[in-house]
Amino acid sequence: MAKPKGLFVLESSSFEKIYGAELYCEVGELVDLPERPLTAAEVLDDLSLLEGCEILFSGWGAPVLDGNFMTAASELKVFLYGAGSVRYCVTEASWLRGVRVCSAVAANAVPVAEYTLGTILLGLKRFWHQAQAYRDGAGRCKLPGSIPGGYGSTVGLVSLGTIGRLVCQLLRNFDVKVVAYDPFVTTAEAEKLGVELVALGDVFALADVVSIHAPNLAETKGMITGEHIRAMRPGAVLINTARGAVVCEDEMAEVLAVRSDLWAILDVTIGENLVADAPLMKLPNVVRTPHIAGSQDGECRRMGRYMVDELRRYLNNEPLQHEITRERAEIMA
Repeated sequence: MAKPKGLFVLESSSFEKIYGAELYCEVGELVDLPERPLTAAEVLDDLSLLEGCEILFSGWGAPVLDGNFMTAASELKVFLYGAGSVRYCVTEASWLRGVRVCSAVAANAVPVAEYTLGTILLGLKRFWHQAQAYRDGAGRCKLPGSIPGGYGSTVGLVSLGTIGRLVCQLLRNFDVKVVAYDPFVTTAEAEKLGVELVALGDVFALADVVSIHAPNLAETKGMITGEHIRAMRPGAVLINTARGAVVCEDEMAEVLAVRSDLWAILDVTIGENLVADAPLMKLPNVVRTPHIAGSQDGECRRMGRYMVDELRRYLNNEPLQHEITRERAEIMA
């Protein structure tokens, strides 16, 4: 039986991070592949390369599956995207054609949740407060509140999407209470996750550490205001690994400037590379990391592995575990 035709189309650097030669060879045992992966530019320069392609692997640097692309890829049945959101590359044309779309968003959620867990635990120990005090020669920091630690303390989560739910699972190993805000989660779902649903304002008022996981949508832009941050408990820590636009950053900076007891750990900001004189960069109680919570280097191969395993399920007519519906794609960050 002839093998179905497939292609890898993405940036060369993305291919090396996500798949590499080993996974390319593994896929080649199941699918008819050319000698090497292609870039989107190469394919767009010669759309005939898409003739007969049933299976398309991609990742960062993916082609946009618009009308012209879909006309050329008339046999395309499944799009395996070894990264997170597919919003920028999957279009109306591909949905109308019924192309099945799979994403490694669940794989990318793993390192984000791990980063979040580590930051939460350090936050509960008031790690940054104490480290700064030691650095400044003040010895043990005298906090306005107690050090909550990992017993009987409260962790607050904003949104219970893929990452938020994984954080809940990781927190089950610790003696903490978890409160969360997500208007799309039912009480029954929250109970299964071991979470108490509360209003958005209450997440900030009740928690010793608050972690933001909301998607970047028109409805969520600026949803976290200065008032929310001002309501945080003495010495509390705010973590953002979601998107900078979810927070009113100017208001956050204003509050943090007068509430030196609060700390913000920001892996994302509205401008990925904040200039040195940006208000947030000047504050001693802000820690900025360069969007490292998501998959880095070797962790990216997990995303490739997820998609190769999904290919096997597709070829065996088994249920796909990472298929993305049109509705879900529209709300992915």
